Amino acid sequence: MPNIANLVKSIQDIMRKDAGTYGDAQRIEQMAWLFFLKIFDDRESQLELFDDDYRSPLEEHHRWRNWAADEEGITGEALLDFVNNELLRTLRNMTAGQDQISGLIRMAFEDANNYMKNGTLMRQVINKINGIDFNASDDRHMFGDIYEKILKDLQSAGNAGEFYTPRAVTRFIVEQVDPRLGETIFDPACGTGGFLTCAIDHLRDQAKTDKDMAIIQDCFSGIEKKHLPHVLCMTNLMLHGIDVPSSVRHGNTLARPLTDWKPREYVDCIVTNPPFGGMEEDGIEANFPSEFRTRETADLFLVLIMRVLKPGGRAGIVLPDGTLFGEGVKTRIKEKLLGECDLHTIVRLPNGVFNPYTGIKTNLLFFTKGRPTKEIWYYEHPYPAGAKSYNKSKPIRIEEFEPEKKWWGEPDQNGRYSSRKETEQAWRVSIEEIKAGNYNLDLKNPHKVDKGPGKVEDLLPEYEKLLEQIAETRAMLKQELEIALNATAGASK
Repeated sequence: MPNIANLVKSIQDIMRKDAGTYGDAQRIEQMAWLFFLKIFDDRESQLELFDDDYRSPLEEHHRWRNWAADEEGITGEALLDFVNNELLRTLRNMTAGQDQISGLIRMAFEDANNYMKNGTLMRQVINKINGIDFNASDDRHMFGDIYEKILKDLQSAGNAGEFYTPRAVTRFIVEQVDPRLGETIFDPACGTGGFLTCAIDHLRDQAKTDKDMAIIQDCFSGIEKKHLPHVLCMTNLMLHGIDVPSSVRHGNTLARPLTDWKPREYVDCIVTNPPFGGMEEDGIEANFPSEFRTRETADLFLVLIMRVLKPGGRAGIVLPDGTLFGEGVKTRIKEKLLGECDLHTIVRLPNGVFNPYTGIKTNLLFFTKGRPTKEIWYYEHPYPAGAKSYNKSKPIRIEEFEPEKKWWGEPDQNGRYSSRKETEQAWRVSIEEIKAGNYNLDLKNPHKVDKGPGKVEDLLPEYEKLLEQIAETRAMLKQELEIALNATAGASK
């Protein structure tokens, strides 16, 4: 079995030879639907083993095992003709009315494209994927690493406002929100499914019986706006043992009028990292009350979350600093939040948690709906000893959150965290102080003295490092542009 980096690199290297896949985004999309079909086929093998009545929604000649599994099988122009003119067309047109699985496949392929123009190269890619058995525990574990590599590549090819949430942050939020068996969980901007799969793992740790395990299959839901992350999300959920992840829909959560969300749809727990730093398309803000209308995506999601939570429901979300200190519409949203929910904790993350995708400072907000805020506890998450930032090779780790977990405590009979103590990292602010400051939540640690921008001898190495990163990014862009231009020139000959 090749190591992770070599396997993904070998697939990408094959695709780079193809005139049709001239960018990371196209290569990733191509890999995504191919991996989906292989994982789905391996999942079907398990279902057939344990359920004699299982019947595949796919016709036999459309199943991976019958057109892709044979390394010496269909290739070249015949493979391209089959994929373009039969396979993808059939998968896109499957009717959801047949069963849930048919609807799942149709959703996964409604916007899928085959970018490869060389059937021989496509066969080579398929043969690489055939080397993984997703029913074998070692290979399934290995794909977890492949999956994260794809996600990181996806971020490099992504747009502003789309950031991969570090696994440590996802896990910490889920553990502190602590969804329980029997509760409903929702991620309104689920991306590739990091929060949902983490919540599923959290619930599995509580499961004692087969009935408990069956509850987990249907207790969650999510919505993702973009096609590629949606396909990756469904793939991720299947790898986590979800038979039919049809509760994850492809669409824009914010495109639905806020008043359309009815009590029967309200949920117990929301864990999410809504897009921030971007603007919604024209007209989306009209789905919200006039006092909360804005095109800032993160603000609209915060209003939505307050609506969709049940009374007593709990939320843990990632938000940028801009939401904390912003005025105007942002002030009115925060006033509503503190009036309707108990915003009991804000964890202030340091710079670099989302490096290299963005330098925007972020915060983790935890609140419970149904009672107003009386005080907010802040916890300033420090860098680990000796570190001045995070990067690709040294990301934030779950072990770093141990001090927060020990400090967190249990809520009292009124749901308040009255046993908490102030420390060098933790402090509390009363609601009266918040109101007096016009709902500014961007509050600094009072236990730390502002030392200014720092010494020149410390800042200079950081500046030089930034210049190196800029040069590296410029070189990568130049390389991708040359590849694209060469591919275009070759295709026109």
